[in-house]
Amino acid sequence: MNTPRDRSIVDWPAPPRPPRRRGRLVVFGVLAVLLVAGGAALSYYVEALWFDSLGYLAVFWKTLTIQASVFVLFAGLTFVALYGAFLAFKPDRLNDITGGTIIINGQPLQLPVEPVLRLIALAAALVVALATGAGMTADWTALALYWYGGGVASVPAGASPLVDPIFFRELPFYLFTLPAWHMVVDWITTLAVIACGIAIFFVVITGGTRILSRGRATPGTAAWRGLSISFATLLLALAARVYLGRFDRLFTDRVVFTGVTYTDAHVTLTGSVVIAVALAAGAAMALVNAVAAPRLRWLVAAMVPAAVSVVAVTLISSYVSSFIVKPNELVRERPYIAHNIEMTRRAFALDRVESRAFPAESGVDAVDLGNNRSTIENIRLWDWRALQDTLRQIQEIRTYYDFPDIDIDRYVIDGSARQMMLATRELSIEKLPESSRNWINEKLIYTHGYGVTMNPVNGFTPEGMPALTLSDMPVRSTIPSIKVTRPEVYFGEMTNSDVYVRTRQKAFNYPQGDTNSVTSYEGTGGIAIGGFFRRLLIAVNRGDSGKLPFSDDVTADSRLLMRRNVRERAEALAPFLTFDPDPYIIVGDDGRLSWMLDAFTTSDTYPYSRHYRLGRNAINYVRNSVKAVVDAYDGTTTFYVIDPDDPIIVAYRAVFPSLFKDIGAMPPFLRTHVRYPELLLELQAMVYGLYHMTVPEVFYNREDLWTVASEIRLNERREQSTQTIEPNFVLMKLPGEHDIEFVEILPFTPSNRNNLIGWIAGRGDGPHYGKVVAFDFPKNRLVDGPLQVEARIDQNPQLSSMLSLWNQQGSHVRRGTLIVIPVGRALLYAEPIYLQAERSPMPELRIVVLALQDRLAYGPTFEAAMAALFGNAAQAAGVAVAAGSGERSAPPTAARSEPGTKAAAGGDTDALITEAGRNLADYQRLTAEGKLGEAGQKLEALKKTLEELQRRQR
Repeated sequence: MNTPRDRSIVDWPAPPRPPRRRGRLVVFGVLAVLLVAGGAALSYYVEALWFDSLGYLAVFWKTLTIQASVFVLFAGLTFVALYGAFLAFKPDRLNDITGGTIIINGQPLQLPVEPVLRLIALAAALVVALATGAGMTADWTALALYWYGGGVASVPAGASPLVDPIFFRELPFYLFTLPAWHMVVDWITTLAVIACGIAIFFVVITGGTRILSRGRATPGTAAWRGLSISFATLLLALAARVYLGRFDRLFTDRVVFTGVTYTDAHVTLTGSVVIAVALAAGAAMALVNAVAAPRLRWLVAAMVPAAVSVVAVTLISSYVSSFIVKPNELVRERPYIAHNIEMTRRAFALDRVESRAFPAESGVDAVDLGNNRSTIENIRLWDWRALQDTLRQIQEIRTYYDFPDIDIDRYVIDGSARQMMLATRELSIEKLPESSRNWINEKLIYTHGYGVTMNPVNGFTPEGMPALTLSDMPVRSTIPSIKVTRPEVYFGEMTNSDVYVRTRQKAFNYPQGDTNSVTSYEGTGGIAIGGFFRRLLIAVNRGDSGKLPFSDDVTADSRLLMRRNVRERAEALAPFLTFDPDPYIIVGDDGRLSWMLDAFTTSDTYPYSRHYRLGRNAINYVRNSVKAVVDAYDGTTTFYVIDPDDPIIVAYRAVFPSLFKDIGAMPPFLRTHVRYPELLLELQAMVYGLYHMTVPEVFYNREDLWTVASEIRLNERREQSTQTIEPNFVLMKLPGEHDIEFVEILPFTPSNRNNLIGWIAGRGDGPHYGKVVAFDFPKNRLVDGPLQVEARIDQNPQLSSMLSLWNQQGSHVRRGTLIVIPVGRALLYAEPIYLQAERSPMPELRIVVLALQDRLAYGPTFEAAMAALFGNAAQAAGVAVAAGSGERSAPPTAARSEPGTKAAAGGDTDALITEAGRNLADYQRLTAEGKLGEAGQKLEALKKTLEELQRRQR
């Protein structure tokens, strides 16, 4: 039966939109979609070209496929869930329920609520779905590892599986499965919360308060059923979160240790299961409420079991912690502390550390110079910062060149391994004169750096400058076996801009007299520019749309070199790896230059392992699994797997089989330059300072806490200050070993003390690569630390007065890195001291200080300091520093200066003392006048006089 229409009610139709305005909106909408989609498509197109130019197109498509799959899956499911919830929870006659009349100009108008809400819900669901898809795509690696890492073994083949000591689950569960489960559960929880919000909205607008008064549903029954279903889903999601939270306690950091505690093991873990079951029971009650007549009290009742469980578990946990654990904490927590120690050492590869006792004896005989000649000859005297400042003055040649870093490596010279320092001469666009800053210069002409410098770590000229093996432009070599045949550096640490090569415009190569040497790129790297349409697309993508399409110099055969920063390049290819911030340059046997970068796999879900900071992330597992090599000329990038037992890199190899190669495929000349990573040793040293204590009682009381030693060096403000020692590379024979090897070292001191307590070395050569040796020093006597040796230098009367004079006469003293090296049965300390004029940033070596536990000596050269410290023993051992490098040599000029030396006696002793005093006064006067050459002669005479006094004393 039709109801007569109330003529007093006037429907309010949607106001007609002017056709022109509607057309404009459609056009703007289409243009916006095309702009966004076109920009994304263009970006992906150029990315595909770049990956293809490196031979990794399969990696690009695999990454894009995974990301697209994740986005479509989660965005689609989110949209269906949210918009579906809106449609399911919406009352059938929403307008009749919510539509009211308003009076406009005396006429009642009815508002069309449902179409507006439908449009709002559609837009909101779409926005949330896109945001969710983008957020899940950002963590695509976690889902990829879950998908491809399920079959990865936790240990090498043949070994028993590694399981956690609480839940007895294997390592891949924590590295791959658990993070993915967390993502999915968090996603479901978010959807459930939004669905509850939708249901509550409909309950409110349909007069849900009538449920309270009448006890049953009215026109909003669908909304109440929807609220019950979504609330049940939320409770189930919370149950899953609580259940998974049990595993999270395995990597929760606490004050004393990390992981499950006694209270957790005996109360909390079981209590979490009870809470999860209570939440699931509450979800069942909510579902029953949806099927039956919906009532608010049943939804409230659904939360009661979980709330009671939480209160009960909290009270019991508090009781156990306060009255059972606290009075006997060490006894109760001992097995759990042991788990933390064992698993943390595994996570940071400290279980590979070999601990050795080292006597750290005093006296010259303990050094055993004859058996440690190669170690002595490779002691590093050039501080890398001082060398960098010096090279910037003598080897930059032009203002637009720079040496961004100094690298330390070993090379075979005349059949013997020698430690060398290398610096890459890179071109800095920012340093070009302002008048030269134009598109042609920056993109076509000044495209690359040129060459490297190389010098022995202890090679000096008579003027205190580095004795360079490789230098100048074109590159000159003083050693025939070391040469550079391809010196152009198109890819480096400062190459942060795109350039175009193989153009009609010749590129600047290096300055040559009144003219410049020019060159044309001969490599295969980069993206071919191609025809006009492709050129236009590349120009738009790279921000060169105003220049590139119209440049006559750029041809179809020209190539675009992009992502030329070697670290950025490697990170773009393998964004799931963490890279050491310090790549180092290698001069190959064929004369080509290559960069090597250390890459790490990390995780923050390794069971029972403590978290430490690595960059901006907190991690509790790390492996140096990959070595990345970038050719400095053509940009070819190769990833070599050096730790095939790492489960994470095994999983990534399953995802990207074409990206990685076995370490056996690395060319032999590159293999000889693999070194222990600086970043890894710093992190391991930080962890080892605490976790070298393997006895739970000692660990609990922090009885033997270590820290990395400190030294005095320049800070960022170019001032001398106390700072933590950085890892140092040395070429040495480790105590107890027979061969010389390239190691990275760090000394330890007890916490809040300055004396040495230990020394750690990461080994980088041959079969020993990746192994770590820790030397424990005697604890029953004092072993000087770096700051204590620095204090001994300051307390030496002659040295102190000399350094004070230098600091007052228009110059300042600059101390280099103090290196502590175990040699024989003793510790040898070596520190170079430079003199730097205030108006010149170029330091010059003036003094080398050497010290043992009971004596200290110095001289203007290393040979002089050695002779002063060891006397005739140095000459008998045949120690020669950087032979053939052209460094200065001088007779011993610095005497032992430790307390306890007897005064000279007999004969003309008084005359010798008077002469020594006169020479010292003349030396001080000439130094103050800036006559350093004459001062050096007086210093020579002074030392000879002191030698004679010593001889007569004997």
